[in-house]
Amino acid sequence: MTDAENALWNRLRRKQIQGVQFYRQKPLLAFIVDFYCPVAKLVIELDGSQHFEAKHRARDQARAEALANLGLKILRFDNRQVLLEIEAVLGVIDEMVRERK
Repeated sequence: MTDAENALWNRLRRKQIQGVQFYRQKPLLAFIVDFYCPVAKLVIELDGSQHFEAKHRARDQARAEALANLGLKILRFDNRQVLLEIEAVLGVIDEMVRERK
């Protein structure tokens, strides 16, 4: 795991948000998502700098559409956000879980 993934995982695991279970590196369709909460049908993806390149953005968009067709909501954060603003990131995740569970 990257430093950002590790930092976020330490705050998601053990049902720390809204008492719901999150999984990491979860296979969904032909993809492996960074984090997944089945109760809220929520996928969380953390993006490194390579995700800002055109070919990665197109691939990420196709992936997001395929997952959205399953009724999943995808939240994307870049690694820098997680490392520098983790409380704000957790606030967004908490709000989304509350809305969707």
